[in-house]
Amino acid sequence: MNIYNPKDLQSHITELYLPLRKKPQNSQKKKKVIVLAGPTGVGKTELSLSIAKILGGEIISADSMQVYKDMNVGTAKVSEDARDKIPHHLIDTKEIHESFNVSEYYREAHRACREILLKGKVPIVVGGSGFYIHAFLYGPPMGPPSNMEIRKNLEKTLHEMGPEPLYEKLKSLDPEYAKTITPNDKHKIIRALEIISITKQKVSQIPKPKINQEPLYNFRLWFLYYPKEILYEKVNERCDQMIEKGFIEEVEKLDEKGLKNNYSASQAIGYRQCLTYLHSKQTVDDKIAFIDEFKKASRKYVKRQFTWFKKEPHFRWLNLQEIDPQKAKEFILQDYEQSM
Repeated sequence: MNIYNPKDLQSHITELYLPLRKKPQNSQKKKKVIVLAGPTGVGKTELSLSIAKILGGEIISADSMQVYKDMNVGTAKVSEDARDKIPHHLIDTKEIHESFNVSEYYREAHRACREILLKGKVPIVVGGSGFYIHAFLYGPPMGPPSNMEIRKNLEKTLHEMGPEPLYEKLKSLDPEYAKTITPNDKHKIIRALEIISITKQKVSQIPKPKINQEPLYNFRLWFLYYPKEILYEKVNERCDQMIEKGFIEEVEKLDEKGLKNNYSASQAIGYRQCLTYLHSKQTVDDKIAFIDEFKKASRKYVKRQFTWFKKEPHFRWLNLQEIDPQKAKEFILQDYEQSM
């Protein structure tokens, strides 16, 4: 983790990526791509729009749920008005009944990146999904394309019996990989069993992308944050605001369209808790329990985001309590202009 010191901008720019700064074989400068990551509620959207306006940029979403149409309030999707002014990619590209995974994200995000650069614009990748951003930077996890029939059967078992039986099955088939995850990692359990079923090969035997390989672009990587205690308060307020903006009604409409049949989308934070509430008696106590679980899940996600990005070696961290968003924008812009 790189804690960013605003007093030492130039030396920090020079030191960043030293192990990766080999000259490309064609000796041409690499195109620069800005990546703005950070936990839920930190203000990534507002900052990215401001930077895109100044640099002539276009934004590529790194949010696993914003690809779905009508999942608007619960994903804090950027407004249509803002999208009219600043082009956005990987937003509203899928119907709720369609699947979407990290391999598709990698392909679509890099396609968007190439198109933006060909237009002479600046790609700005924005999001809080560490898994998706990691894939964008280093390539998606190795493995075969998803098999919808196998996946649906696994998801049905998960829904009916919970994750424990599937996790036990994974332990028997690939104990080495099972040790790296927990019974609560539902997505990873399903994907692992899917890979084993398709390939007849252990997940632990499949090669992983190399994070020290020569990067395709000159990535300018930033992690924006507030101290956790401040973010937790922001997240609680954000959940209340989403409910005021019609989040429950949004989930109700999506439920009618078959949200529950899309395992990934139906398990998204807020949506899962709201579906449980909608299928309850919807008493006052049920609603209080829903809101409490919504906030608790959101806070846990913030904690996981911090944990994930601490393992990402090349991101520079900007504490927005010490450096206000305006000053942070100036640092990011200066870095973009001065970087090789």
